[in-house]
Amino acid sequence: MNFSARKASRKWPCEGFGRTFAAMVTVATVLLMLCAQTEPAAARKHGHSLWGDLFGETRPKLRETRPKPRRQAALPALPASVPLPQPRPADAPVVEPEKPAAAKQRPAEVDKPAEQAASPPLPQPRPADAPAEQPASPPPPSACRLALTDAIAIAPSIPDIKGPGDCGGEDLVRLEAVVLPDKRRVSLKPAATFRCPMATAVADWIRTDMAPLAASRGSVISDLDNFDSFDCRGRNGVTGAKLSEHGHANALDVRGLKLANGQSISLTDRTVSRELRESVLHSACARFSTVLGPGSDGYHEEHIHLDLMERHNNYKICQWDVWDPLPQIAPLLPLERPEQAPPREVVAKSDAAKPDAAKPNAAKSDATKSDATKSDAKSDAAEPRSGETRPPTKKRRGNRRF
Repeated sequence: MNFSARKASRKWPCEGFGRTFAAMVTVATVLLMLCAQTEPAAARKHGHSLWGDLFGETRPKLRETRPKPRRQAALPALPASVPLPQPRPADAPVVEPEKPAAAKQRPAEVDKPAEQAASPPLPQPRPADAPAEQPASPPPPSACRLALTDAIAIAPSIPDIKGPGDCGGEDLVRLEAVVLPDKRRVSLKPAATFRCPMATAVADWIRTDMAPLAASRGSVISDLDNFDSFDCRGRNGVTGAKLSEHGHANALDVRGLKLANGQSISLTDRTVSRELRESVLHSACARFSTVLGPGSDGYHEEHIHLDLMERHNNYKICQWDVWDPLPQIAPLLPLERPEQAPPREVVAKSDAAKPDAAKPNAAKSDATKSDATKSDAKSDAAEPRSGETRPPTKKRRGNRRF
């Protein structure tokens, strides 16, 4: 476009107005050419055209869709007084860069499956010059174990028993024999498993009480009949019952003693002297907290149960009935009829043929019989012969009500 003041005067009759308008058009053209040379990004940044700036027109700004970058917190400025690190000396050793984990893995481990690679590593073998490991020292022996020497009993210690359940015990011994004061041995057949206090009580009972009892019969004890010792079971062998003291290795079932002369003393045999069995009863009840024998509960009719069960206030149970020998002849059987007794006469009539009303008055109706016949009938009725029974007499009841 080529505008000039002369041409403007030709187009517009007003010369002053035309000149002013021509100047404005010239200025606008210059501004337009300058704005056209700006970068497109600057024009997009303002978001409106240059014509809007010239004429005051505004357009709505579009909301930016791209996310705005987060503002990073400004790092605190280090104070000027912080000293800078010293330069590395020239003679310092070279530090090798750390290798990644993949490079550290051995080539053999790469070929292994994932399960073997995930397993924990095996411990390294023990060096040959390493000192030998000392085994765990066993617990010191108890006072009971120290007191139960070979001069009292042959009872080697055995490991503790734990389970099943509450069964078992500690400080256990295997009582094989009891050594008498004269060095004789009383063998337990079979050997019994006890706690040390129970083994000591059994040894003292045999040495102090049973040995003198056998000496009073002119012999010595050789064997003890061990019916049962340690056994993990309920009381009286009943399933589900409370655990017996046998399960704690704290009880002994004994049936008898055997003497050196071959004689046996059965503690539950009625034919054995009552005085002897009562002596055993008193000695056992004085040493043990529980003594059960015949007449106690029906489970100890053929042996004697001994244990050291702990109860409140040291309460003891001693239940053993020393039965007397059975009589040779039963007292309820009738005595036999003497051979010199006269024979008895029995009426041959049956009870079924006689009326009920005539039976109670049979003796009164025979008024015509002689006194001798009456006496014979009374004697026959009082003493029936062997193998014969007297017919029962029925009493007549009056005024029966149904």
